Amino acid sequence: MQHWISNLTRQGVGTVLPNEPMSKYTTWKIGGPADAMVVPENPGQLSKLVRLLHEERIPWMVVGKGSNMLVSDRGIRGCVIRLGSGLEQIEFDGSKVQAGGGASFVRLSIMAGKQGLTGLEFAGGIPGTVGGAVYMNAGAHGSDVSRIFKSADIVLETGELVTYNAEDMEFDYRHSVLHEQRGIVAKAEFTLAAGDRLEVAAAMAAYKDRRRKTQPLQQPCAGSVFRNPPGDHSARLIEAAGLKGLKVGGAEVSTLHANFIVNTGQATAEDVLALMEQIKASVEDKFGVNLVPEVFFVGER
Repeated sequence: MQHWISNLTRQGVGTVLPNEPMSKYTTWKIGGPADAMVVPENPGQLSKLVRLLHEERIPWMVVGKGSNMLVSDRGIRGCVIRLGSGLEQIEFDGSKVQAGGGASFVRLSIMAGKQGLTGLEFAGGIPGTVGGAVYMNAGAHGSDVSRIFKSADIVLETGELVTYNAEDMEFDYRHSVLHEQRGIVAKAEFTLAAGDRLEVAAAMAAYKDRRRKTQPLQQPCAGSVFRNPPGDHSARLIEAAGLKGLKVGGAEVSTLHANFIVNTGQATAEDVLALMEQIKASVEDKFGVNLVPEVFFVGER
């Protein structure tokens, strides 16, 4: 075992899992082993962990629900941080809600609806964590995190715990300041509005039914693979290029939704990358549009 992994085990920063397979933690069910995964249970452990990694100059990254992520077949060198159950708490106070960075974004939206609060209906189909949603300014159905965000407690890469408000986050389309300034969302606060429980439930049910009919949610996938280009939709372009059903190894362009790539059983990260390159090349050749990936590739090439 590498010395830094042994050191983390002694330091009480959470559960330490050496050589942990990442395929267990991604919605694509793809990915080789991380040198170590550490699961902190509170902001103090998280802050201490990040400080120790910074001092040891050990590379690290965060994984939430593992959506929107393609992990290398060779795995990840360094430390993968996965927030534990102590960082998944959700608390309501009137129209305000505080949620741990590791909390399920879908669960948060369901709980808000049951409280008769509106503003999070769009989150019902985003299969990630609250922290990941803030990082990405996740959105759907014409809304996104920036519209309800109030503040977040963030552990910076030095281990310092700071509080950022909406202005500090520099939100844009699928973007926040955390893309440039590394940090981990330990907790976020959102401001919602009073709504009608039945109307909120009906809206969420309609969104869920639409997803069920239009997205391959019964197969391992990672959500939309490419960002929508201005004024158009990636799925339309990919389908118009005749690419539905195109396969590379175990990876396939979904026949239900062209902007989804599904793992048909034994897909590797290299299969997915090769298929993405074919899609990009074909769409650019036919329509002159450069598709930009929405999924992140992480790990050793």
